[in-house]
Amino acid sequence: MTDVVILCGGKGTRLAEETGLRPKPMVEVGGMPLLWHIMKHYAAAGHTRFVLALGYKGDYIKSWFLHYRMAGSDLTITLDPKVEPVVHGGAAEPWEVVLVDTGEESLKGARIKRLASHLTGDRFHVTYGDGVGDVDIAALEASHVASGATGTITGVRPPSRFGELAIEGDRVVRFEEKPQLAEGGSYINGGFMVFERAFLDRLTTDESCDLEFGALQDLAADGGLGVWRHDGFWQCMDTVRDRDYLERRWAAGDAPWKTWE
Repeated sequence: MTDVVILCGGKGTRLAEETGLRPKPMVEVGGMPLLWHIMKHYAAAGHTRFVLALGYKGDYIKSWFLHYRMAGSDLTITLDPKVEPVVHGGAAEPWEVVLVDTGEESLKGARIKRLASHLTGDRFHVTYGDGVGDVDIAALEASHVASGATGTITGVRPPSRFGELAIEGDRVVRFEEKPQLAEGGSYINGGFMVFERAFLDRLTTDESCDLEFGALQDLAADGGLGVWRHDGFWQCMDTVRDRDYLERRWAAGDAPWKTWE
């Protein structure tokens, strides 16, 4: 089991219809926060210790986890503040969740550095709190270990922002709402990253310390950054349109990122 760092501190301004009330990772798909979907995916791969980098509306995330088990259980409450509630049953996941306030304005590199004392091993996963995919976490980590790299990122081909028409004559023979970019297209960083602990030496706690524009660029220039290519499903949730797309797929029972039973 390897610790999983999830970056949950951004303000999600492009999803302002939702993020005025809650942080973006807590926007719901299928009645549960997207953050829960991400954690379920990692837990299905055997990783159940999570360190969440909080920032914007971090108290919302703390409150959700504090009440998560109780919300799904029967309770006996004694109206004496010295007596703790008794929880009857319930089926909350056996996760360890460390919630760390890393600053409202901090960039991603600073967030990771500020929670470093909570990491327990020599290697750790990092992902964003706003993207899902059917990434093979075990294969990603195995590739990282075999390569000897300091860090490995998952390269994905993002879905098109527009529908794609397959046309024969004057008829549409196939319509795809959000197809993946064609094979041979450029890859982008889809999150789902693995790092050796030594990577932390490239980061600082200064809130201006970024991850992509800085530490990862420098690591790549030094030859220490690997890539694991993922050509399966991947989708970020930047806009209401993205949220609605994920919601439709979940409702239809067609959610490729649901890798758990």
